[in-house]
Amino acid sequence: MSRSDAFGWLRDRSMTLTMLALFAVCAVGQIAAGWVEYNHTLTAHGGLAVALGGYVTSGHFWEAIFENWESEFLQMSAFVVLSAYLYQIGSPESRRPGVHELVDADPRQFRDQPDVPWPVRRGGWALWAYQYSLGGALFLLFLLSFAGHLVGGWAEQNADQRLHGEAAITLLGYATSSRFWFESLQNWQSEFLSVGAMVWLAVYLRQRGSPESKPVHAPHAETGR
Repeated sequence: MSRSDAFGWLRDRSMTLTMLALFAVCAVGQIAAGWVEYNHTLTAHGGLAVALGGYVTSGHFWEAIFENWESEFLQMSAFVVLSAYLYQIGSPESRRPGVHELVDADPRQFRDQPDVPWPVRRGGWALWAYQYSLGGALFLLFLLSFAGHLVGGWAEQNADQRLHGEAAITLLGYATSSRFWFESLQNWQSEFLSVGAMVWLAVYLRQRGSPESKPVHAPHAETGR
């Protein structure tokens, strides 16, 4: 691959690559800070500090990771699905009320066009699954993260119980506890608020060059992109 080809490849994927790089940097920072905080808690209660390997296998680490992933995937899956049915006049994040959009077109009409995804060409169950695959995949990631939060939080709760000389609780006991739902709902509400703010603020405010914004000159009432 030539230098120009490599640059083009990177440019064409720069948004995903940048987000993954930022994720990696933040994840490393979280691990380092969480390890220090975890050992501070242990030693403050008369326990022994753990090595980094011990920390990344602890409930403290996995509960924190999955608790945040869970809310993000819930936010995105809800936004993808609800934006197919709900409206906000003037927002670039909304469909236009009463307008038949290109995303509403029957994909079977395009099955003979070149380069269409193979489920469109095949039709049947493959097409049915594919046309709802984005929202479905994001919701599945939410469910997996929710399960990870539940198991990781349970392990962390029982570690706290042992640290304070108390009896361990069952997974069901943790799943129905106020602690688990406080951890979940405090994140969920912030995600829904941020999406709602984005949808509404984009009616009146602009970000030049961003596909998430209307053109700077567009009227406030103009809906969609």
